Amino acid sequence: MSELVDVLNAFLEATGCHVAVWRREGAVGTPLKYIAGTLRGTPPPDAWLPVLGDVRDEATERGRVLIVPVIGPRSAWIVFGPCPIERRELDRYLKFLRPVVAQYLQNTLEVEHAANELAERYEEINLLYSISEILGRTVSLEDGAATILKEVSETVGAHRGSILVHDHDSESLHVIARIGGEGIPTPPIALHDNCSVSANVFRTLRSTIVEAGEMPCASELGFRSGAMLTVPILWTAQEGSEPLGVVNLSDRRSGQAFTAGDLKLVTAIASQIGAAIQNARLVRQSLDQQRMQQEMQLAHDLQMKLLPDAAHASPEATVAARVVPAEDVGGDFYNLYRLPHERIGVMIGDVSGHGYQAALIMALTMSASAIHAQGTDDPAEMLRRLYVSVKEELNTTEMFVSALYAVVDRVNGVLRYGNMGHPHAFVVSREGITERLVAGGPPLGMRDEAPTSECREWDVGGDVLLLFTDGITDARDREGKRLDEGPVVECVRMHRHEQPTQILERVFELLDRHTGDVERRDDLTLVILKS
Repeated sequence: MSELVDVLNAFLEATGCHVAVWRREGAVGTPLKYIAGTLRGTPPPDAWLPVLGDVRDEATERGRVLIVPVIGPRSAWIVFGPCPIERRELDRYLKFLRPVVAQYLQNTLEVEHAANELAERYEEINLLYSISEILGRTVSLEDGAATILKEVSETVGAHRGSILVHDHDSESLHVIARIGGEGIPTPPIALHDNCSVSANVFRTLRSTIVEAGEMPCASELGFRSGAMLTVPILWTAQEGSEPLGVVNLSDRRSGQAFTAGDLKLVTAIASQIGAAIQNARLVRQSLDQQRMQQEMQLAHDLQMKLLPDAAHASPEATVAARVVPAEDVGGDFYNLYRLPHERIGVMIGDVSGHGYQAALIMALTMSASAIHAQGTDDPAEMLRRLYVSVKEELNTTEMFVSALYAVVDRVNGVLRYGNMGHPHAFVVSREGITERLVAGGPPLGMRDEAPTSECREWDVGGDVLLLFTDGITDARDREGKRLDEGPVVECVRMHRHEQPTQILERVFELLDRHTGDVERRDDLTLVILKS
């Protein structure tokens, strides 16, 4: 604000004209807001406000007043007066002042938008962190669902909500948690119920927002009032996605409609809700096992289920990926993102250490990256935002995460990537030339160092992106000899013309020949992409 005041004071000194800037932030008829000026006075009446391209020249008791509209996303006007100089001379000054004020108002609006987006992202990351904690300690299906539903409803601002789970025996959806609508019965909903939004979303696996009065259904009165947002709850396994139920949100406190952003947020965490439900089910089925072994195995299985299905990554890319778990819980992960303009994002990472802490850091990192990958086109900026999201947890647990995030732009033939301490990342060209994607900084959590993005040409249909973790290079034979990365890279180079699934099998055949029956010490993760 002080910069604009300085400009207006300088204008007063040069011309003798007092000047003020007014802006309207609502619909026509709402009061004008004073922004800055050398003489505030009273806001001009609406009848005096000219449209763009016109200038209002009005004689008043205190002298001549000129009103000039300012181009911008919000309606704004510069008010001059009293003003002793001639109109022709004032027009010359206006050529300078008008764009300066317009640029200032534009910058102010961008700062407000950035602040609002930051506040929204803060709530989203808090929600993801809360859900990650629930994943590590939930043993009751109802308690876990109720806690997650409460967190989601508070973040989105919904008075009513529900989580429905599929019952295989009755082929219906049962409410296991709800908020609002107490006293109204919530009977089971048959999967073939055509009037039910919940049943329709469960059958089609498509998220939706239905408006008030659309698809009314008596069986949903207990958790719906007006418009409703409904998202399927999925459990992703190697053989595909299994629907577990649906989550519904309705009766928004603000009275505003649900947005695409709300849908994106709830969709991003729906798999986490499914993970909590499945985790609770697995715990119930394994109570006869030793508790410590049970907890470690369930946590590891849970994290593996969070990994995306590489076979259905994107129509623009062919991807093969595999994670072979070690005996203990580990922190290896990969993620795939469909991006606008026929681009695909791929991430690989390795959390230091083992156990529940590493597993929770992995879940939090994957969840946060799914949001940040959609928020920026710059891989380094995505990694920076990701680090901000998980920094506190990394500091608390004294862990770090090696991570590489790459974006393949097949339309422009470009690969952009940011690499924070992940050593095993390569591009194998059509001609067999191998290039390492060098790390631009240390692993996340080791030092507060800003990542950088690198860019290289991408040969569409020819280049092969090869990513793997140190579990593969550290695999040992009976004499304790490491496999190292050289044989892995050479194997991919020799078979670079084959499909990613075939190349992946070649690498694991090499690994099996090397290790034989030796027990593996670490998770093994391999990702191969062609586009």
